[in-house]
Amino acid sequence: MKEQKDVKVEVKHLTKRFGDLLVLDDISFNIKKGEFVCVVGPTGCGKTTFLNLLTKLIEPTEGELLIDGEPADPKKHNLAFVFQEPSAYPWLTVEENLAFGLKIKKLPKDEIKRRVEHMLKLLGMTEYRNAYPSELSVSSEQRVIIGRAFAMNPDLLLMDEPYGQMDIKLRYYLEDEVIRLWRETGSTVVFITHNIEEAVYLAERVLILDNKPAKIKEEIHVDLPRPRDFTDPKFIDIRTHITDQIKWW
Repeated sequence: MKEQKDVKVEVKHLTKRFGDLLVLDDISFNIKKGEFVCVVGPTGCGKTTFLNLLTKLIEPTEGELLIDGEPADPKKHNLAFVFQEPSAYPWLTVEENLAFGLKIKKLPKDEIKRRVEHMLKLLGMTEYRNAYPSELSVSSEQRVIIGRAFAMNPDLLLMDEPYGQMDIKLRYYLEDEVIRLWRETGSTVVFITHNIEEAVYLAERVLILDNKPAKIKEEIHVDLPRPRDFTDPKFIDIRTHITDQIKWW
């Protein structure tokens, strides 16, 4: 019974067809409260469709998504997401960007202020509270976007290759940043990436999708201490295994 109580998200028999094209085929898995899960798979396997189903941007052909045992509903649950493209609102300051989703949810003003101040401190951006996105570096803007999502205390935070456009140094920096925020806030995260090394660095568990129609080919538990070491033989073994499981052709 305890294990069931720990389940935050249940994905049951998730199937998606577009006309005659079967993209996702009967996917089922659970995510525990506060778990960090990465999803990897071949290019074009349906990762983005999978994410859009989880965010409820599109409805499944069959199956369901449950949060705390109830059908996921954007009006009821906090489903926050971070996409690859920069999405800070350019006409709002850092502080206003962080508060945006909280205002949409009509939280009390005191609670909004408390969460925004907390997130500014976590991000180390208190002195940039009145800056606009155009005045920030690319990495700082992406930190604001990530902070905006975490500030929602989301039931489920979905991240779609948020560092795909960045160079390797910025990626490492922001990967550490998202791990820190995740541990501070206790959020439940699903992170979509095509970068296997990134998945092993971030995740507690990696779901490997196979080619369309996509199914879960394998689940890998990544039981490595943090911060993780890319040169650790165990890290390399897991990365190699996942790479071998993905057919890129």
